[in-house]
This record gives sequence, structure tokens and C-alpha cells, in this order.
Amino acid sequence: METFIKASLQSLFQTIAQTQTKAELHQAFMMEVGQYFAAKRRSLYFLDQLPSINDSSPLMLKKALSLDHNPVLRYLVQKHAAVHDEVILPPGVWQTICPRADHGHVMVGPIISQGQLVGGIAVTRHRQDPKFTAENLADLNALCLHVSTRLAVLQTQPAPIQFKDDCLTPREAQIAKLVAQGMTNKEIGAELWITENSVKQALKRMFRKLKVSSRAEMVAQLVS
Repeated sequence: METFIKASLQSLFQTIAQTQTKAELHQAFMMEVGQYFAAKRRSLYFLDQLPSINDSSPLMLKKALSLDHNPVLRYLVQKHAAVHDEVILPPGVWQTICPRADHGHVMVGPIISQGQLVGGIAVTRHRQDPKFTAENLADLNALCLHVSTRLAVLQTQPAPIQFKDDCLTPREAQIAKLVAQGMTNKEIGAELWITENSVKQALKRMFRKLKVSSRAEMVAQLVS
């Protein structure tokens, strides 16, 4: 049983490492998280995407996002650490705070960027299901660390280039993207497993097609 749990956790780590966008984390990663923790509900959220709270907001939503009403959320915001309800509350008290049956047990963990809380991972179980354990909490902490690290990497990567012109061949498009990343002809050749001279000749053809005379001019014309 222990080997299976470790393999499953490693699989989640690999899924995180392979994601390219926040959307991919939502689509692929969170389904696996729900299964891993045997959760009734699961969510990955970012604070800048949460709905704004106003007078017309549902009362349940107001309470869920209120630091005064929700001690689990308050702990997450103050400590930047994963927590489940029975870490900070006596058994059964959480159910009096949140009466929803499918939120009978709740566990949340932080997503951190540059020292700031930017989001979280939340999983819940039905009140009749087993409560979350210390091992669950440790696993969620590990997953949050991997998600935070992956997001930091994604934020430093150049945005994918969107071409205005479709006159380039697939190989020329690859070269153009690498040029936009600041690579030299030698580096591009090594990346694409072609000679430096092949890169030079390809760039000459691309310059003629686009009627430009420099790498910077080519990139400026291609990037939307």
C-alpha cells in the first residue's frame, strides 16, 4: 500500500512538471488530485480569479470567503501552510461552521509566489467519509510546493509566439521562435539538430519572404 501511495504522488509531481499553463493545471492535475485524496469536491483557485464580494453576493459565498467566519481560510492566509479542519478545531465544530454535507471535512494548501499567497488547492469530503489525516496534509503540502515552483517557472518563460503570417514552413517557424528567445545561430542549430550554416540559410530565405533585413525586424513583424 505504501508503494502505491508514493507512486501516485510521484505521478502527480510529473503531471505538475509537464503543465504549460494555469488552465492545464485545472484540467489535468485537479482531476488526479480529487482521486488521490478520495475527495468529494476539489478545486485549484487563484485569488485574482475569485469572484468579487458585494451586497448581492450569496450569503454562503460571503461566509466562505470571510476570514472572520472561516477559521480554515484564516489559518491559510496567516500561516501560508496547509491545514485541515481538525488541526485547528475540535472534532465536529467545522460542521457547525459549514453545514454543507459535501464539505463535512475540508483541507486546503497554499500556492505561493514571491512570498505572497496567490491561490490554493482545496479538497473536501462528505461528512460521513473519513476525516483527513496528517499524511494527507503532508502530501498536500508537497503538492502545493510543486505547484508553486512550477508556476514560478511558467511566469519566467517567454510567452508563446503567435504569428501573423503563415508563409513560413514549420521548420522556419521553429527557427523564428528561437530567434525571438535570443538564441544565436549556433544555439538554434544545436537545439534543432541542424548545422549552423543551415540556420543561416534558413534565415536568409525567411528575410526574403518577409522583406526584412534583420532578426529584430523579422520578430517584430511576426509577433502579434
